[in-house]
Amino acid sequence: MRGCVMSCTPTSLFQDRGQHGVCTGCWDLLAGDGYSTLVTPRPQLACAAFIIANEPSEVITLELSDISIDRGTEDFIKLPPHSRSRYSPHTLLQKTLNMSLPLRAQLLLFLISLSSKMGISRYIEDSESSEELDSLFGVDQKIKEDFIYRRPLRCLDMLATDGAFTFVASQPQLACAAFIIAEPTQVISVELSDVNIDCSAGDFIKMFDGWVLKGEKFPNSQDHQLPLHQRYTDYCSNPATGATSRSSQNVAMVFFRIHSPGSAFTLVVKKIHNPFPCNVMSQRPEGSFTMVLPHQRRNCSFSIIYPVEIKLTELSLGQAKSNELLPQRQVWSGCSGSGDYVELLGGNGIDTSKMFPVADLCFSLRGLAQMKVGCDNSVVRLVSSGNYINRVSFQYRLLGRNELPKNRENSLENFCSLE
Repeated sequence: MRGCVMSCTPTSLFQDRGQHGVCTGCWDLLAGDGYSTLVTPRPQLACAAFIIANEPSEVITLELSDISIDRGTEDFIKLPPHSRSRYSPHTLLQKTLNMSLPLRAQLLLFLISLSSKMGISRYIEDSESSEELDSLFGVDQKIKEDFIYRRPLRCLDMLATDGAFTFVASQPQLACAAFIIAEPTQVISVELSDVNIDCSAGDFIKMFDGWVLKGEKFPNSQDHQLPLHQRYTDYCSNPATGATSRSSQNVAMVFFRIHSPGSAFTLVVKKIHNPFPCNVMSQRPEGSFTMVLPHQRRNCSFSIIYPVEIKLTELSLGQAKSNELLPQRQVWSGCSGSGDYVELLGGNGIDTSKMFPVADLCFSLRGLAQMKVGCDNSVVRLVSSGNYINRVSFQYRLLGRNELPKNRENSLENFCSLE
């Protein structure tokens, strides 16, 4: 668990996709490229950072900068003997086989609780990695069930793992939010416990089914099955029923305001399998996904908060007439009138109704159709009339700066660009 109190500034959700910076703890595990900053407000006499590469074929380079320690008081930082570590990324994992079971389980907890690379924390990219690590570490299901990951909750925080997150106010905090994200095939259960706030003094805790960012909501009102007022769960309005909430998609959010120091509460976050995921916010800049709507009249969006190249590999719609991918402005009227279609959107926010339509398809497709969307947010949106079983499969990968679409490329306007 994190043993240090950190003083670092969280980065923006729509930040530059280069080197990622995070605040590191006294005991921490780091995965992926980036820089980590440790600030110790009190003595820390036994700290360590475990570092693992994303791929088995990678080695790790470490570099220290902005060092402020007192060697005269026996402060020290020790690195591997070479500036470029010659250790395999599996060296750390192999050595854990000889550790005691509690220590192995604690390190497993670090690995499976890594969160997204969205400026505040990290994640492990392979969605099956937790099962592989279970076998490697020899941790059985009973031990996993006994473990509850716990850490303090920050005023502005990102949560991407099951666990209990406790907020204790050291001063008035009037505008706080916790963004919660799960895997695409999961929904989120949020439960409040040990709540000690004063609702009569203006304190509140509100849970939201989705995300709110820069005044925009995901999913928007057109794509969500509940009216907006039913997507909020207010603890202060009814503590008995307002202590739990369950999301309709893989993202949820908690707003809270605390006036008095010492006030506290705990969020207990659990992930639940969703057999028909709809309205997904992707944690990763690369991957593949399939959306299926079995006779449901609704809209589903897969949102990728990166500029990406999207490759449609399969599209099965109820009214299949052609297999040609055409620019959006030429087929928009026909597709919107068909009731069953897929559209590609691009924009710099999260509300799909405010994004630019790049192209749409209202016909079945087998084979490869691809397009680059040079926006902060790229979306594949499936619109279904409910009369058919509609299905779309696609792959996506992060665009490099030299790959961003030029004006008029593929006969489409380049609506977005990175600053």
